[in-house]
Amino acid sequence: MNRPRHFNLLARVLHWSMALAILAMLFVGAGMVVSLQYRAPLLDLHRPLGIAILLLAIVRLANRLARPTPPLPADLPAIQKFAAHASHWLLYGLMLAMPLIGWAMLSAGGYPIKMFGGVHLPAILPHSPEVYGMLRPLHGVLAYVLFATILAHLGAALFHAWVRRDEVFGQMAKGGPQ
Repeated sequence: MNRPRHFNLLARVLHWSMALAILAMLFVGAGMVVSLQYRAPLLDLHRPLGIAILLLAIVRLANRLARPTPPLPADLPAIQKFAAHASHWLLYGLMLAMPLIGWAMLSAGGYPIKMFGGVHLPAILPHSPEVYGMLRPLHGVLAYVLFATILAHLGAALFHAWVRRDEVFGQMAKGGPQ
């Protein structure tokens, strides 16, 4: 298989736009937890942003499965290659799971899933206080897992950019010949 030297344009646009959206989401989520005054408007932003992230993650995953990715450096230790692949798939899993768990949590809690412009999403689970009680802390714990995974991803990207000075960071940061 002929592998490209850089990620395709769609992959790069989705990566950086989702990075901003997820970073915003983490701050919005943290703000919802600590602020009673701004909780309602933050929640009104949190729901549609979560669904947007879900939809973008689906497009991103489809693009990732359809298009070959650039190879990691041949001299990268096997444990680091494993960590890179595992963390990427963990990120994909969390980008899909977090919005779905949030949606399921609100559904189980009997809360309306309001989007912008008065659009409401249908419930994906029946009303169940027990299920809501299980999903709510799970959503919070996975937010911490997502944050930790993003920090590890960022650390690895900076390691490649500043220490190894290989092309791994450039594969996503800039375009180039495929």
